[in-house]
Amino acid sequence: MPAMKLMRGLLIALAVLALLVVIGALLLPRTFVVTRQVQVAAPAATVYALVDDPREWKRWTVWNQRDPEMQMSYSGPPRGAGAGWAWQSASEGNGSMRFTAAEPGRRVAYELRVADTDAPSIGELRFEPADGGTRVHWTMHGDAGSSLLFRWAGVFADALIGPDFAAGLANLRTEAEKG
Repeated sequence: MPAMKLMRGLLIALAVLALLVVIGALLLPRTFVVTRQVQVAAPAATVYALVDDPREWKRWTVWNQRDPEMQMSYSGPPRGAGAGWAWQSASEGNGSMRFTAAEPGRRVAYELRVADTDAPSIGELRFEPADGGTRVHWTMHGDAGSSLLFRWAGVFADALIGPDFAAGLANLRTEAEKG
């Protein structure tokens, strides 16, 4: 009989915990934002050239460096609005990105789709003249939609994605400052 009480108590505790997780997720915001910036000792045109061409991203983003075997395919124009690519990776996941806007020397906006997610994330890299070089701002925001799991993931989006943005921007700075 004591084992039955213990089992019932554990089941009730698990049910209460599950209910709290669901209610907590419903109270969380649907959206997330990740942003990082870096100062680059190079003109905006030099930095922009590394961003508005999808083939250049593999030189500075960390995702390609973590999986050198990543399979990539390109679509649309070679650079600027409409340029895009898709990737397949055992460690980094599958997805696609397409540039939705490109203003030479000023900004590149994109739509990012990751496999198994409902809504795309929207991002932008902006370039501003600053201190004889360029300040680069990388921002991405997304919507978790109706997925309770993605709402919980959104809470940690900055902690999960932010370091990749920071490392990518550091690599972008290195590449741009090489000239």
